Amino acid sequence: MPPATSCLSTPSGKSASTGDACCTWWRDLILITVITGLWFCALLGVRPLSNPDEGRYTEIPREMAVTGDFVTPRLNGVKYFEKPPLVYWLSALTFRQFGVSEFTARLWGGLFSIFGVLLTYSAARLIYDRRTGIWSAIVLSTSLLYYILSQIMLLDMAVAVTMSGALFSFILAMREPRGKRRFGLFMSFYAFMALATLSKGLIGFAIPGAVIFLWVLLLNRWRALWPFYPLLGTVLLLAIAAPWHILASQANHSAIQQHDFAWFYFVHEHWLRFTTRIHGRFEPWWFFLPIFLVGLFPWVFFAKQTLRNSLSGGWKARSQNAEAWFFLIWVVFIIAFFSKSQSKLIPYILPVFPACAVLIGRSMSGLWQGLAGSSYRKSGWAFIVACLLLAVAISVYPAPKDQPEICAYLPILRVTLGGALLLGAGTTFLALRRKQARLMIGAIAISSTILLLGVNAGAGSFDKASTEKLAKILKPMLKPEDRVYSVGFYCQDLPPYLERLVSVVDYRGELAFGIDAEPEITSKRFLNRDGFIRQWAEPGNAYAVVRKSYYDKWFPASNLPYDVIAQTNRFVLVVKRNSQP
Repeated sequence: MPPATSCLSTPSGKSASTGDACCTWWRDLILITVITGLWFCALLGVRPLSNPDEGRYTEIPREMAVTGDFVTPRLNGVKYFEKPPLVYWLSALTFRQFGVSEFTARLWGGLFSIFGVLLTYSAARLIYDRRTGIWSAIVLSTSLLYYILSQIMLLDMAVAVTMSGALFSFILAMREPRGKRRFGLFMSFYAFMALATLSKGLIGFAIPGAVIFLWVLLLNRWRALWPFYPLLGTVLLLAIAAPWHILASQANHSAIQQHDFAWFYFVHEHWLRFTTRIHGRFEPWWFFLPIFLVGLFPWVFFAKQTLRNSLSGGWKARSQNAEAWFFLIWVVFIIAFFSKSQSKLIPYILPVFPACAVLIGRSMSGLWQGLAGSSYRKSGWAFIVACLLLAVAISVYPAPKDQPEICAYLPILRVTLGGALLLGAGTTFLALRRKQARLMIGAIAISSTILLLGVNAGAGSFDKASTEKLAKILKPMLKPEDRVYSVGFYCQDLPPYLERLVSVVDYRGELAFGIDAEPEITSKRFLNRDGFIRQWAEPGNAYAVVRKSYYDKWFPASNLPYDVIAQTNRFVLVVKRNSQP
């Protein structure tokens, strides 16, 4: 969806009479990029990396950057094939240029978030109008789950944005007659699916394909589908997505099925993850429903109104509301698909939010123009009640006495978040009294912005699993020949903070595949208790970050020589006695 070509046409496909439309396209895109750039990226470096996800997805590209091996992802030195490498590649190149930090680790999540908003704005404007595009961008940027996940180093934002790019490209292509624009949009559709596949696996093309099939089937759009260039598009998709899969399979083939890349990646990580509880992430079928509703805060209060507008005319009028039905199928299918899966994690449903943003943005555009009558009043009252309840909950949240970081931050949190909620509730109440719909939705957007900033700034105080403080104490002490252990748990953020591999004691977890695939390499670094005791006694400096439960069982009652350097609520940092520099 190149903006330069998009501005040459109105949403109906007719030539614009002046250059005004083109100017507003570029002005809007630049303004959205600047605002969302600040919104999504300004606070990326204020929190330590969280365990386990951010530590894991920072360490893998860090090792790529160090070794130069962009085919075989490794986590703490062992093969790791749970996910494909697109985000790893981008982060590794960033680390090579700018080093490893919290900001650079999260940078691509922020950039993908910006791109997702630009795609959503562009699609909404082309399908509906400029005001809908602007409101769609606002809704997506300030939706709770989308913003939170933009601030975390995960792979889900990349797959959500690329998958959305594919689906947006498809529905825009279907609006075009045969010609260069239709061809370009369909090639964009196939390219985005390939990037989504490189971001998170086979769902990158399976989910868009299923959404499209259902839409074409239910709305009987078979004739309108042609031409969609399946042969050339498939060649493009494979040219982008297939090379890494082929190279990784060749470089990591094994006669032992459980050690083979193809079996682990395609069978274990795709089929078994979806159909069995092998990953231990089973949740009830309705798990994603409350996540979806909470994740859409504050715009979820306009969901009923949006649904009614989107289905205007009902089933018989579906041809006149074809795009709205496409977005609804997009949302419903993805939620249903992951609800059926035996492995469920909160970020899985992130791809539905761009579609929701377009539908809700259309309703907000109508509300802004005064086209919604008095139907907005119930939404406003629901928002007021929710804000008041949340403000009360924050004010009575008990301060945990054993966590001084939270205790220190809690008064600020209560003032910031409680103030934002009360501001939103009060301004919305005033808007309802004055019957000013614009003031109401403006107040909701602004108060939600303040609320999200407060949540982001204070989130680090609630992270009890981070080893950042211990790593900052330990790193200046280390010499290249020193040994470092993570005991009883693999502290995922420890290697990126120390910028070196660590030995792991009495833990396998998700590292099991890589440990077993190369035992000749891993046997000296992945130890049981006896192996650790033997190595600890060897000459040289040794340090260990020990899970507290293991420290209580292993160290005080043993004859191991050690001194405690520092500790947190969850971990203890020890050094072999008399080995400090």
